[in-house]
Amino acid sequence: MLKKNLIVGQSGGPTAVINSSLYGVVSEGLAHPEEIGHVYGMVNGIEGFLNGTVLDFEEALPGEKLGYLKHTPGAYLGSCRYKLPESLEDPVYPLLFKKFEEMNIGWFFYIGGNDSMDTVSKLSRYAARIGSDIRVIGEPKTIDNDLVHTDHTPGYGSAAKYVASTVREIILDANVYEKKSVTIVEIMGRHAGWLTAAGALARKYPGDNPFFIYLPETAFNTEEFLAKVEKAFEKNCNVVVCVSEGIHDADGTFICEYDNSVGTDSFGHKMLAGCGKYLENLVRDRLGVKARSVELNVSQRCSASLLSATDQQEAVSAGVYGVQAALKGETGMMVSFIRETDENGNYRMRCGLEDVNEICNAEKPVPAEWITDDGADVTEEFVQYALPLVQGKVDVPLGEDGLPVFVYRK
Repeated sequence: MLKKNLIVGQSGGPTAVINSSLYGVVSEGLAHPEEIGHVYGMVNGIEGFLNGTVLDFEEALPGEKLGYLKHTPGAYLGSCRYKLPESLEDPVYPLLFKKFEEMNIGWFFYIGGNDSMDTVSKLSRYAARIGSDIRVIGEPKTIDNDLVHTDHTPGYGSAAKYVASTVREIILDANVYEKKSVTIVEIMGRHAGWLTAAGALARKYPGDNPFFIYLPETAFNTEEFLAKVEKAFEKNCNVVVCVSEGIHDADGTFICEYDNSVGTDSFGHKMLAGCGKYLENLVRDRLGVKARSVELNVSQRCSASLLSATDQQEAVSAGVYGVQAALKGETGMMVSFIRETDENGNYRMRCGLEDVNEICNAEKPVPAEWITDDGADVTEEFVQYALPLVQGKVDVPLGEDGLPVFVYRK
């Protein structure tokens, strides 16, 4: 009997460990030669697959090169933001499954966030409709940490570690002068503030900077913000504030929209970067003090220098677990993380499976009880939730030039 082949793709924004999940899928796929023939990769996701751009991992990353995926940031296979049609009657579905049949695909894996899980949902439902035996599994990924039915997502721990470490550095830099100043740190997060909340991990003691943390889960009031900053000068002449790019007022207007230069992206979404600069100017104009803004931008999602070892290990585990589940016949599922404690009360994680149809196109906000009543900070419960996820250091190998050694797709 002809052995079936496995194919895997990546979608959406990259993370520091999306390639670790890829490593988990590929390495576990290659570990079952009695059941799996080839392990293929879709270059630029489902869109690339439709265009016929596919690679064979045994040829692309032979031997020990495969292991380099674990510390390579970005998305090795490339990504896409292609959304499959809502109607399963669309001709793209029979075209996709014809291509699957031509390549003798038996297992399909997609690594990504909400939209990627939407792809997994649609493909698994179409497979069931036509009686296909292809197993379709979603591998979670997002620095936003907003996928439902999982304790957290691969990528969040490393991004949170980067945010906390960088904010701590910014705090030390801000404290060098005995002159009133405000530093606004703008952090990714359109609708969920998980990543911005990680700024709380930067504090070295209670009452330390950042004095305020604003998430999109609550309405932002500029007058209250200015009053709080002015009051904070009584404690420290240097005030650091962390804000999500998606903070908005009580009417739902993004704060960055008060800057007339804000535009929209190719999907028509407001380009949210800019709320930090708006608040910087507001503080300078209204309070008459030195103000600056720092936008962490893409570095928070792609930095390999601050990889969380816990995040990396869990991302690999997710990939491995997904292949094992698919070989047992599971389909239409997403790998999830379940938080547990050992006999000493220490954090540990185990993988599970959740129905992808209950996950796609939904968002998990930071719980209201983890946000202070005034909406200007997070609670200790959040800190205890996030701390285990940023633990451990990954030693990224360096080349003769003293720079990190990554793998690149040629």
